[in-house]
Amino acid sequence: MKKIVLETYEDVCRAAADIFSEQLRQKPDSVLGLATGSTPIGLYAELVRRYEAGDVDFSKARSFNLDEYYPISKSNPQSYFYFMRKHLFDKVNLRHFCLPDGEAADAQAECKRYDTEIAAAGGIDLMLLGIGLNGHIGFNEPASSYPVGTHLAVLSESTISANSRFFALGEAQPVTALTMGIGGILRSKKIVFVISGKSKADITKKLFDDAIHMDVPGSFVLLHPDVTVLLDREASGG
Repeated sequence: MKKIVLETYEDVCRAAADIFSEQLRQKPDSVLGLATGSTPIGLYAELVRRYEAGDVDFSKARSFNLDEYYPISKSNPQSYFYFMRKHLFDKVNLRHFCLPDGEAADAQAECKRYDTEIAAAGGIDLMLLGIGLNGHIGFNEPASSYPVGTHLAVLSESTISANSRFFALGEAQPVTALTMGIGGILRSKKIVFVISGKSKADITKKLFDDAIHMDVPGSFVLLHPDVTVLLDREASGG
C-alpha cells in the first residue's frame, strides 16, 4: 500500500484526478469503479474542470459504481444515480455508466446481473474508494464475514445516522443497499483510496497498522497489490 499525505482536501482531489487522468491516457477504454458520498465530490469537480479544458477524455471509458440504496428511484435526489448524474455523468462525455438498480424488482437477481456485467466488461481497471467512520467500504459494514460478490446489505445504525444529513426531516431513508462485495473490490486491478477530514483520523490509524481487522472492512485493501491511499493532513492525524 502506497500512502501519500497531502496538506488539504483540495490537494487530495487533484492528486486523485492525476491518477484517473493518467489511467485514461494510458488506456482510454478503461473500466472505472466509482464511489459516492461527500469525499469524491471535489475529485469529480476537478475531473469536470479537466474535461472542459480538454485534458481528459471519457468517451471510450466505462464505469460501475460501488453501490446504490435499495429500494430507491433513480429520480430521487438522494439516489446515487442522481448524485452521479449531478456531479459527473451529465458534465463529461462518459456515456457508458452503470450502477446497481435501486428500482430492481428482485434484489438478488440484480446483484447477479451486476457482477456478470462487470465481468463481461473485463473487470475494473481503477477503483475509487472512500471509507466510512466505522470502516466500511462501499456498503460493506463491519461483520464477522463478508460476501464476495455484489449483495444486498443491511446498513448499520452508524451509517444510517451519518447519512441522515442528506435526507429531509421526515423523509424515508433506506436502510438497505446494493453493494459490490469485498471480493469484487479486491478484483480491481488498481485501487485509489481517498480519505479526508479529522473525523476519519481514528479509522485511518487502523488502516495503517499492518493488520486485517474484521471490524474494519477497509483494512482488507491491505491484501491488494496496487493501492494508493491519498489523505489530507487532518485525516492522517498530523
